[in-house]
Amino acid sequence: MAKAQEGDKVKVHYKGTLADGHQFDSSEGREPLEFVLGSGMVIPGFDEGVTGMQIGEKKTILIPSEQAYGPANEELIIKFERAEIPADIPLEVGGTLNMHQEGSGQVIPVVIREVTDAHVILDANHELAGKDLTFELELVSIG
Repeated sequence: MAKAQEGDKVKVHYKGTLADGHQFDSSEGREPLEFVLGSGMVIPGFDEGVTGMQIGEKKTILIPSEQAYGPANEELIIKFERAEIPADIPLEVGGTLNMHQEGSGQVIPVVIREVTDAHVILDANHELAGKDLTFELELVSIG
């Protein structure tokens, strides 16, 4: 039976969880994820986990943060004076805001980490940066 290898278009059902068991993503109830192995369409550890699987095979893989979204970057945690943020913008810890990158105008989602009367701390890291990820995989097709 054929094994998935670099360059193959594959379809995979998956469930992603964190070390505490929190599920952050799943293909359940949706079409399987389709991508080309080795093309950079998915995080490196996911590519490596699927490589060598056979159709119908199921397995669980642990992807360290370095093979997922990388470590959290302290430079992407930004402290603003509270007065710099318009009063009509709701600020709740854990909530998200969209910042516009100076020059390019690119929209960057940020998570509100701390709110005081004096300042607000925003985090522009990917929500899964610095986290090890566990995936339950099932290879649906190679083609």
